[in-house]
Amino acid sequence: MLKEYVKVETHLNQSLEQRRLRPGTLIAWFEIALIGLGLLGNFFLLQHVMWWPDGGFRFEALSELITRGKIPDTKYSLVMPLFSIPFWTLDKVGQTFWWTTHYNVFVFGAGLLVTYRLLKDHIDRGLLRKFFLLLTVASMFSHHLLFYFGEVFTAIFVAVGCIAIVVGPVTVGWCAIILGVVNTPATIIGLILLGTKHMLANKRMRYALVIIIGAALIMLEAWIRRGSPFASGYAGEQVARTIMPYSGRPGFSYPIFFGLSSLLLSFGKGIFFFAPGLLLPIRQTLRKVKSATKVDLFAIYTLWIGFLVGLLLIYSCYWSWHGGWFWGPRYLLFASIPASFALAVRLRWRDASLWMNIVIILVLCLSIWVGIEGAVYADDALRNVCAPTWQGNELLCYYAPEFSALWYPFVVYQPLSSGQILYLLYSLFIGIYLLIPLLITTRHQLITTARERGWTRLNLRF
Repeated sequence: MLKEYVKVETHLNQSLEQRRLRPGTLIAWFEIALIGLGLLGNFFLLQHVMWWPDGGFRFEALSELITRGKIPDTKYSLVMPLFSIPFWTLDKVGQTFWWTTHYNVFVFGAGLLVTYRLLKDHIDRGLLRKFFLLLTVASMFSHHLLFYFGEVFTAIFVAVGCIAIVVGPVTVGWCAIILGVVNTPATIIGLILLGTKHMLANKRMRYALVIIIGAALIMLEAWIRRGSPFASGYAGEQVARTIMPYSGRPGFSYPIFFGLSSLLLSFGKGIFFFAPGLLLPIRQTLRKVKSATKVDLFAIYTLWIGFLVGLLLIYSCYWSWHGGWFWGPRYLLFASIPASFALAVRLRWRDASLWMNIVIILVLCLSIWVGIEGAVYADDALRNVCAPTWQGNELLCYYAPEFSALWYPFVVYQPLSSGQILYLLYSLFIGIYLLIPLLITTRHQLITTARERGWTRLNLRF
């Protein structure tokens, strides 16, 4: 009897021990909850608007197609609007834009879910959670989710497609990439570089077909909607002439040197300010953990970078390289994906040198501020400075640091709503949560370095 009692008690204790949540599990659920709160906060606490002409034209084109059966000849692709038909239907019932203006939050959330499904069995899930947190709170997505624009759709479909062509299913991945590119035809240059890189890495010429299919679908849509496969819808654009020497030229006529320099380094539009994670080297780290992750993460990262380089090359030549009156580098939203991933890698494996960790701290702080500024402050206050004088003063918002969207809240006080304050506090909490482990590591490195290089050389003793 005593032996049986001991066996039963041991079995019960083992069962209770198995049911008990481990610290790692608690942290995982906590971080998942934080990601969910970020999406809900953006959805309910922040103001989402139907901004004309871009978002409004997309909505009107979809309305014309559904209600009148007429194919619109607007310059914007119908790919993204067609996917938003359920949201359009809900809005038509209530005579509002509410669901449609929140559409991109669903696209973004679905992108995170699919990415998790594709990678959860291949890589460290802690890395995935940090990546999602940074994308949600510390990237340009926090601002772009507030509008019914096409950049979110393209960025998510291409990014998820790049993951799928590495880990599978390959065909679905290429289809997603093609859809994202057709939604924004100018990104065909990004597809060419992405496809070429993948073709050379795998030594398979068949991947050239993807580029051909993407270009063919872009031309087919133009042919159906505008009567010619070469009619982009941008012909005859009226471009304002300003003090800038190359203004007033339509199309892709801007000197690439000046456009590229501005897209990289300008205070109001430069991606090194809005996506600083791009500056972090991660190749060696990913090579070290390749066997543990079971997938070549660096291959995915280089596909993303290849697509981004294509965007930089094409939009550097565009007369509206700046994206017009829009917060940050509008056409380079995709840069947030490799930037957030690089920062997540550095936060997950904190084995860098002291000076590199200091750089990572600065990059993380700037990234958190980008997310906060884009979601909470944006460029509302700057409208009074630049928008009314479209013939000249908007240049201040592109180049002058005092009028950059990132820094203007420090120049002029801007009152916030209760929802914005709550989202601001949430973002600060995420920033502190991600920063503390790195600060602890850096503190230890500072103490060790001081002892080795400072106190030893000065011959100091406690």
